[in-house]
Formats: sequence, structure tokens, C-alpha cells
Amino acid sequence: MADGRYGPRLRALLAAWVAAATAAAGPEQAALPAEQSRVQPMTASNWTLVMEGEWMLKFYAPWCPSCQQTDSEWETFAKNGDILQISVGKVDVIQEPGLSGRFFVTTLPAFFHAKDGIFRRYRGPGIFEDLQNYILEKKWQSVEPLTGWKSPASLTMSGMAGLFSISGKIWHLHNYFTVTLGIPAWCSYVFFIIATLVFGLFMGLVLVIISECFYAPLPRHLSDRSEQKLRSEEAHRAEQLQDAEEEKDDSNEEENKDSLVDDEEEKEDLGDEDEVEEEEEEDNLVAGVDEERSEVNDQGPPREDSAVHEEVEPEETEEDTSEQPCSADTEVVEDSLRQRKSVPADKGP
Repeated sequence: MADGRYGPRLRALLAAWVAAATAAAGPEQAALPAEQSRVQPMTASNWTLVMEGEWMLKFYAPWCPSCQQTDSEWETFAKNGDILQISVGKVDVIQEPGLSGRFFVTTLPAFFHAKDGIFRRYRGPGIFEDLQNYILEKKWQSVEPLTGWKSPASLTMSGMAGLFSISGKIWHLHNYFTVTLGIPAWCSYVFFIIATLVFGLFMGLVLVIISECFYAPLPRHLSDRSEQKLRSEEAHRAEQLQDAEEEKDDSNEEENKDSLVDDEEEKEDLGDEDEVEEEEEEDNLVAGVDEERSEVNDQGPPREDSAVHEEVEPEETEEDTSEQPCSADTEVVEDSLRQRKSVPADKGP
């Protein structure tokens, strides 16, 4: 009687306990992952971890087919990270646009090698064997590092990261307007245009206020004095320039006068030299004429008295003929001297 009375109840309680135990064990078994990933996701908050040690980073997007093809190879490479003594990370450019701007990622997938804060771009295939040889054989040493403003840790690339972050937020906001709220795309564009204009006006107003605070305007009387001072300085400068021009003109005039005086003195010196030469020529000509006369007088030999008396008439005729050429020579000399005297008179100023 007792077994028949409590038997159905015991069976029901036992079935309920087994069902409860199974329901409790089911979620725990489902929650256990098949295999934990060794790839560390990098974000804007923890990306500075790559500044220490050796790292390999992969930039990808969920919609990128090439990125999906290299996922398994990247996971295998990450599992061997302990053997290779390297850390492996990945960056989702959709969720972290700031990091894509900091590394200036333009193609996907993109791979980077980091060694103690020095970054290099890996341009090989995303295959495990190539990645392993790149680390073991230290092929990264032959790659030019990203230094200067190209370094992800530089101030320039930090500004680039900020711009990419803003663009990513604007893109997410646009998707929220068009997809979640169902607003037309042109309405979203109009909203962003108006927001840009308002933001620009606001920033201009802020800059004006800051300039007014740091550079307060001078009182009116001080400004008038400053204007008068500026005018007086300008007038003084103009006077100085005018004086300098006048001095230049005076110096040029003096130079011209000196040059004219020098030219006149040279002309006078040349005239004196010509006169001296003419006087010397005149003296030479006169001396030559005197010598010719003395030679003519010395040529006649003494003759007998009879011959003198008989030949008086022929001698007279000969003397006449000899005197005629002498007188002609003297006239030619005098004419040449007169012409030479008239030449310096014409050359004179």
C-alpha cells in the first residue's frame, strides 16, 4: 500500500531532479570555448603595449575577404608566439579607426612589426611559414623603419589618429541616422553640413574671444598717441630718405665737376705739349735755314781780279738765282709756321 501510494511521487521528483541537473550542466558545457585564441585584440587604450618587446600586428576588417583568408594562418602564428618569443595582435579598423590613422593604413590586410618601439611595415604574404622565417631569420632588420613623423608614436601621427577617430564617429552617426532611425541619406548630409558651419562659427568666436583676452585693445588716447608717433616716425624716415637722395645728387654733381676739371687740365696739358713741340720744330727749321745760308756763302772760292772784272755780270746773275731759291725756302717755312700756330688757337676752348 505504501509503495503504491508514494511510488508515482518519487518517480516524478526523481525526473524533476534529473531535468534540473541536466539544464544546469548544459549552459556550462556550451559556455566552454572549443579553443582559446592567442591573438590579442588591440584598441586605442592598450596599443602602447607594442612599445615594449617584439610584436606583430595585423590590421583587418570583418568584410575584407583577403583578411578572412589569413585568419587561420594568423592564429597558427600566434600559437607559436611563445616559441618565437613574440606577441601577436590584431586591430579591427572598423572599431578602431584611430589606430588605422596612427599607422596610416591604406590597404587591407596590413602587417606591422614592432621591436622596442621601432615599427616596420611587413609586406610579405600572411602565411605562417613566411611569418615564422621573417622572425627567426630577422629579415625585419633589412627593412627601413618608420622614423620621424612617420612613426606611430610621433606627434604628427597622433593628430592623424584624432582625425581618423572623428571620421569614424561621424560614419557611425551617419549609419545610426540612416539605418537605425530610417532618415534619408540627403537629410543626414544636410545635417552634417549645417553642423560643420555652426562648429566653424563657434570656433571662430572662441578664437576672437581668446585674442581679445590676451591682446586687450589700448585706450583711445594711447592709440592716438601711437598713431601720432607712427606718423612722426614715417615723416622722419621720409626726411632721411630725401636727405640721402640729396647727398647722392650733390656727390654726383661734385664728381661730374671734378671729371670736367680733369678733362680741361688734360686738354691744357696736351695744348702745352703741342706748343712745345711746335716751338722745337720752329727752332729746328730756323737752324736748318741758317745752315743752308752759311753753306751757300762758304761755297764761293777766291778768283783772279781779271776774272772778277770780266765775269761781274755772270756772278750777279748767279747771285740773283741763288737768292731766289733761298727767299722761296724762307717763305715756305714761314707759311708752315703760321699754319701750325693757327692750329692750337683753333683747338683751344
